[in-house]
Amino acid sequence: MTFSTILYSVTEDVATITLNRPDSRNALNLAMCEELVAATAAAAADENIRLVFVRSAGQVFCAGADLKERKDMSMGDVRNRRLRGYAAYNALEALPMPTVAVVQGPAIGSGVEIAAACDFIVATPQATFATPEALWGTVGATQRLPRVLGKRLAKDMMFTGRKLTSEEARTAGLVARIVEAGNLDAALAELAQTIGKASAVGLRLAKRAIDQGIELDPRGALAVELAAVEENLARNTGGDGWRDRMGSFKGSADT
Repeated sequence: MTFSTILYSVTEDVATITLNRPDSRNALNLAMCEELVAATAAAAADENIRLVFVRSAGQVFCAGADLKERKDMSMGDVRNRRLRGYAAYNALEALPMPTVAVVQGPAIGSGVEIAAACDFIVATPQATFATPEALWGTVGATQRLPRVLGKRLAKDMMFTGRKLTSEEARTAGLVARIVEAGNLDAALAELAQTIGKASAVGLRLAKRAIDQGIELDPRGALAVELAAVEENLARNTGGDGWRDRMGSFKGSADT
């Protein structure tokens, strides 16, 4: 697939989506919104893909919305661009397989939304996270981040422009792992290898159960997990069944 604002590649069972506007600090424009939706659709349709990495070219993960593009837009165009941005975030979040954001530099506004839409974030010490939309006189990043960080820290970032370092973001629960830049490729390869050995069906069902259950009360969440268990049992007729996989995880706890 050929794109103008991103790169999309597949190596074995791993897809990589790379934000590729380094001269514009990977600012999110309309074309990138559309291409993120297209790339995620391609990944979702490929049953061989077990993992998606979301990365960036250059030293900035994403500097936020492309304000230069917005200068000549009508109000209707601006509204449509915002809706296409939401569509891009939602498409990333809805991917059925594990999706990992790899953040090596500043993630601002839309950049935080893109990273937070992934299942978890691997960051280098150089990564920072900021959502200063309110200070810029716009509205955005008000829903996903408070669910991760809690509303008070999200408000601090929004109202004051506070930047979280990678360590602060890990403490707050936004970043899952911090890896030195020199060790990043090896760490990602190890992560891909671990996920590649797991049951693809099990991973997808677990992701669905977590994402759906977190929005429900305990009774509803348990019903979601039980439905996933039943679906998994119904699928266990081939080589990807739990009986075959349990041999690889003999030391794991039985739940």
